[in-house]
Amino acid sequence: MKRRWLKVVVRGLLIVIGVPVLLIAAILAWGYFADKTNGSITSSGISRRYLLYVPGSYDRNKPAALVISLHPAATWGAFERNISGWNELAEQYGFIVVYPNGSGAFFGGFSAGAHVWPAGPLSLPRDARFISELIDRLERDYNIDPKRIYVDGMSNGGGMAFALSCEIPDRIAAVGVVAGAQGSEWKCRDSRPVPMIVFHGTADKFAAYMGGKSPIAPRPFASIPDWVRQVAQRNQCQAEGKETRLSASVRRLVYSGCDHNADVVFYTIEGGGHTWPGGKHLPEWIAGRTTDEISASRLMWAFYQQHPLSTR
Repeated sequence: MKRRWLKVVVRGLLIVIGVPVLLIAAILAWGYFADKTNGSITSSGISRRYLLYVPGSYDRNKPAALVISLHPAATWGAFERNISGWNELAEQYGFIVVYPNGSGAFFGGFSAGAHVWPAGPLSLPRDARFISELIDRLERDYNIDPKRIYVDGMSNGGGMAFALSCEIPDRIAAVGVVAGAQGSEWKCRDSRPVPMIVFHGTADKFAAYMGGKSPIAPRPFASIPDWVRQVAQRNQCQAEGKETRLSASVRRLVYSGCDHNADVVFYTIEGGGHTWPGGKHLPEWIAGRTTDEISASRLMWAFYQQHPLSTR
């Protein structure tokens, strides 16, 4: 009854005030109930939580890949688990997946469900240290293959996944970005190439495909095609990418011939919203259309398998 009442309140607020209030309403309505974790470590003097999934198919006698999947802003690790469907693939292929909670809190210190990846000059090194120490913990507890550690995320989590490729490229074999909320100005502290696979919808209302202002951020976001091109340049790929059409609404652009096999692959979903392709459908009136023509998680896993950590 309580949960149903909260959903009614959320819908009413959205009608009266507008879609951007979803960020606050989602925290109030879902965060209290759904922000569940099963592990924690102390990093930079702060307790940091995460949700770990070790599949029944995991074999301690065989080194396993590790997928680190980062949630959008104002959500939590279990939300990322639910939209991405990584657990199903982990069970099928025997890898371990972990969903860390971001740092920070919104709205006067309310923290349940309010996790975010700030990526600021102080917070980014702190969060990168947390992820690195989380890898250390999991490598102690499980038989993790250090050459097969991958990080991906959606929206703010996708931006953070890319930032980690700049902060700790010696630990991250490849990166996946879904509906990435990527700042218009990005600078890598480390220029070493890291393979990357990207998914973005042309009708994304929160992180516009061609960049610009967003209702969820104070600063404009980058044009995704331009940003992908710049990453390909960073990875020293061939000058021009090769584009093919995969389905009625999906195009794939591949930058190959990159330094240390650091390919860059970009999937454009025509008419796609701020969603995870092939994942759990979010309400279309809020997030836009979710395509089922491709599965971002399955394509990422196939990409990851082809890109172990390169000896640089």
